[in-house]
Amino acid sequence: MRYRNNITEFILLGLSQKKEIEVLCFLLFFLCYIVILTGNLLIMISITCSQLINQPMYFFLSYLSLSDLCYTSTVTPKLIIDLLATKKSISFNGCMTQLFTMHFFGGIEVFILTGMAYDRYVAICKPLHYTIIMSRRRCDALIAASCAGGFLHSFGQFLLAIFLPYCGPNEIDHYFCDVYPLLNLACTDTRRIGFLVIANSGLMGLVTFVVLLMSYAVILYTVRSYSVENRHKALSTCSSHITVVVLFFAPLLFIYIRPATTLPEDKVFALFYTIIAPMLNPLIYTLRNMEMKNAIRKLWSQIIGHP
Repeated sequence: MRYRNNITEFILLGLSQKKEIEVLCFLLFFLCYIVILTGNLLIMISITCSQLINQPMYFFLSYLSLSDLCYTSTVTPKLIIDLLATKKSISFNGCMTQLFTMHFFGGIEVFILTGMAYDRYVAICKPLHYTIIMSRRRCDALIAASCAGGFLHSFGQFLLAIFLPYCGPNEIDHYFCDVYPLLNLACTDTRRIGFLVIANSGLMGLVTFVVLLMSYAVILYTVRSYSVENRHKALSTCSSHITVVVLFFAPLLFIYIRPATTLPEDKVFALFYTIIAPMLNPLIYTLRNMEMKNAIRKLWSQIIGHP
């Protein structure tokens, strides 16, 4: 414990050491964060203020937007500020708080995406029992389970990181605090802890991803007997979800499913699930969804005062 107290703050090396690139990244990610805030808030308010909130698919989508908003806000504002800062530092407590909250909201997002896949499976494969199975009570229980699962996952990551002895150096080669970069700074053998991280993050992500792929394989098999119109309608709602799942899980698995090492590419891949996916999710779910477009138009009409 005495070693850990030698480190009171960490230095984040960020995305680049070149000032010109940092200024460019500042402008880019500042705009991205504005889009994330606007898009996800628009989806949340549009669903909550319309009858769509009574439909399980949109009920989950509103919570997905909320988790996206919270998830990216644990990392992106700090990244934007650091891009213009001379010294990119974060306190020890701030680092551990960022690690916990990021994995908490990230875990919630993983489980909500699973709940959305289950909703689509029931809607397409068991349509006659859909309203009974996907009752509001069941939807609330799935959201509560997602929060509990996210907490258990993040608490596990938090415990693995906070009790490590840190005695220098204190430079994290990343733009946020995560477990693998912190393992590199620990002055102890971290191979066993690295395996625990793989079990907690990597295997959880891999198992969830495989379950999602299997559920959509069953859906694709089921819609073969549908008419062309009904098949197109069923697949259009699923295609948006599949796109979001791939955008989120592919880079996540690249980082967490391998042994506890950090690669230069990790920063780029991390951008996908911390910034790019939360920014694109609102566009993916609204561009091909007429009900969502109508809800947004109705909200906009109310805001500007037209019937």
